[in-house]
Amino acid sequence: MTNAGIPIGSMSENKTSAEMHGCIVCARIFNILAVYTPDSRLVDCTVTSPGGHCLPDERRPLVACNTHTAVEIDTAYRRWKSRNGAESDNEQKDE
Repeated sequence: MTNAGIPIGSMSENKTSAEMHGCIVCARIFNILAVYTPDSRLVDCTVTSPGGHCLPDERRPLVACNTHTAVEIDTAYRRWKSRNGAESDNEQKDE
């Protein structure tokens, strides 16, 4: 069987995952639906709980409350990125 001339068995399919993530500013919990490629790269995400939205990040889903200002979100995002970068450095040192 084919789909647009491509055998269905040879197509890689994205994986959908229902997840819980905390707001990067205040840690309020949100349910999200995330889509990942077969090699675990984030394609897209959407918040399924009221009051929140996803932030653009190429590695993992990030969420913030709709009530936070852009400055609060930006500060929290920079803090998250610096913490996340430090963890990546520690993982590389361990190897």
